[in-house]
Amino acid sequence: MKLNLFFCFWLVFFSKSVAQSDLSTQAFGAKSYGLGTIKIFHQDAWSLSNNVGAMARIQTTEIGIALDQRYGIQELSTSAIALILKNPIGNLGFSISKQGGDSYQQQRLGIGLAASKGMMHVGAKAEWLQTYIEGFGTGNALLLSFGWLAELHSKFFFGAHLTNLNQATLSRESPLKIPTLLAVGTTYLPTKNLELHSEVEKEVQSPPIFKVGIQYQLERWIFLRTGLTSYPTALYFGIGLYTKNFGLDYALGQSSPLGNTHHLSLHLKR
Repeated sequence: MKLNLFFCFWLVFFSKSVAQSDLSTQAFGAKSYGLGTIKIFHQDAWSLSNNVGAMARIQTTEIGIALDQRYGIQELSTSAIALILKNPIGNLGFSISKQGGDSYQQQRLGIGLAASKGMMHVGAKAEWLQTYIEGFGTGNALLLSFGWLAELHSKFFFGAHLTNLNQATLSRESPLKIPTLLAVGTTYLPTKNLELHSEVEKEVQSPPIFKVGIQYQLERWIFLRTGLTSYPTALYFGIGLYTKNFGLDYALGQSSPLGNTHHLSLHLKR
């Protein structure tokens, strides 16, 4: 009985929050959020979670820390840490993230590998996702994902990321599947100071999510961002401050009537 209640609770919560806040599908890093949760292109500490294929283009060892606060709800807030190790054979990535409070929690542990071959950059990752609801139980699942990024031109990129390609369920006892999410995106770099991004995300049981994002480099160390998502409709703004080995990003998301989200992340390079 308790197990059935757990699944019923999860189904209701899951259907309302998965598009933007579930650990298995959400974007990571304030840079991504500042661009409207764009995931496919950027090569940073959060590539392992956003598009593991893009991780192959990272040229240094990098560590990142991120904090997200959504709608003033503790159970939807996230903290995460990621580490990318540069390797001549293929870049290795490790990540840990946690969402929720005492009554509801999700935790995610990931490891991935990405390598380049000519204009193609491909990667794969495995993640352990654990969900806990106080009084109802704990579900554990292994998720396998694959991503790639193609450099079709020095100014044009096309890529995709498939999350949970093995269609894992919430736990061995549950028939409820964790979302299998396909994201496809393009990036155009018309000038050295400007980035134009577009993406489409689709999960079987949800409408497609359309995204557009723009980044403009105001100064050598200042980046301004904005982006828009279609489901739910949300507008994002962001700023990034960068030195050679350090970066700080902040993003604000506005989604009525849900409220605002705040995203902060930093990274260190070696």
